[in-house]
Amino acid sequence: MYDALIIGGGAAGLSCALVLGSAGQKDFTKDKITGIITHQKASHLQSALFNNVLGLNPGTTGKSILENGKNQLAELYPRIEQIDNEKVTAVMSKNDYFIITTNKAIYQTKIAVIAVGYTNLFNIHGLESYIKPHPRAKAEKNRIWLENTDHLVRKGLYVAGTLAGWRSQFAIACGSGSHVATDILTLWNNGEHTKVHDKL
Repeated sequence: MYDALIIGGGAAGLSCALVLGSAGQKDFTKDKITGIITHQKASHLQSALFNNVLGLNPGTTGKSILENGKNQLAELYPRIEQIDNEKVTAVMSKNDYFIITTNKAIYQTKIAVIAVGYTNLFNIHGLESYIKPHPRAKAEKNRIWLENTDHLVRKGLYVAGTLAGWRSQFAIACGSGSHVATDILTLWNNGEHTKVHDKL
């Protein structure tokens, strides 16, 4: 049983995992089991080129960020389990947890974070009732979002990145994933507002 399982290894999913991982030495996270299903094939980062992102060298490719992000997570926060080469097909609620089905396995988690793309090709069974037309994309593009309030779809179910209703900008997606992570940390910290900063 995971305490939190992130679905999607793009900007939002990896950012969420990094922030959760960085809090690993806090008393309220030491016993938490966290994972990320790092499916990246459908990520818009695969074809992205960045010249306008603070902190990234102009010419940085999205493809390199996807690979480097997984490496960064593994090296800095190995407690976050990375599940590679699996694609989620269903997210079903059961009592106070979720059953996550992939093309290869079945997982259980108390908190699920959906951080996949916002195309109308979205086909994760169990989430259909939350799908609505995207509020910040051109109608002719047929983009979708999972209806939510401040990233929370329902108790225990979060959405991050473009699928949360945000515009398709790398920095926005990263911030959305980090936002969800701090909300989860706050929940684990008995409601005390929580963020994680590294300092020199």
